[in-house]
Amino acid sequence: MILAIDIGNTNIVIGGVEKNKTFFIERVSTVHTKTELEYAIDIKNILDINEISPEMIEGGIVCSVVPQITNSLRIAAEKILKKEILVVGPGLKTGLNILIDFPGQLGSDLVADSVAGVAEYPCPQIIFDMGTATTVCVIDSKKNYIGGMIYPGLRVSLDALTARAAQLQGVGLDFPKRIVGKNTIDCMKSGILYSNASAIDGIIQRIQEELGEKATVIATGGLAKKVVPLCKEKIILDEDLLLKGMLTIYEKNIKKA
Repeated sequence: MILAIDIGNTNIVIGGVEKNKTFFIERVSTVHTKTELEYAIDIKNILDINEISPEMIEGGIVCSVVPQITNSLRIAAEKILKKEILVVGPGLKTGLNILIDFPGQLGSDLVADSVAGVAEYPCPQIIFDMGTATTVCVIDSKKNYIGGMIYPGLRVSLDALTARAAQLQGVGLDFPKRIVGKNTIDCMKSGILYSNASAIDGIIQRIQEELGEKATVIATGGLAKKVVPLCKEKIILDEDLLLKGMLTIYEKNIKKA
């Protein structure tokens, strides 16, 4: 088993994974002011809660879109595991052929998603990762990463709506009773969820038109399960996709070493 740590803008996902098995997945808030020791305590508590001892973990890997705390998490994990922790980025072998204008700008989370997608599913592919931002990765039939999209995530859109409209209050993201809402709360739930579902359906159709062929569509990320059931297009929900990609990258580099 390895310890995989995905640092996002809102949450940090910490998981214990090995080939064909996920032992645990936990989330903690991303806090820029936390010290290495505080993050080490978080990791230790998560392992204890899941009855995992550090000796059961052979190594670890970090994937991050928050550069300010990447090193703190790496050091924190090394304090607990007493092993070297890899960081997804330049210098690590991924096996992904990236055909975009500036390959070095591609986020490590998108690299990990795409590595797992290529390993697990038929190409071409469209991968939606739904977090603070919704990102779209497009992989062609030859397994090349050819580009993608980034747009505001579901929660960001909802927060912006409630912040800008004085009469609209915050709501939960449980499924609305119907598309046509009968009160303000249901109207907001329906609007935010079905607009995102419709956006995903439309994006899939337009990308497939540009590709000139059907693609395998995968959705992952903390908010994917809220929206995918409302989509009309066929979409595979794989909440462990990013962790699987991190495991694949870890194995490629351990074997290389």
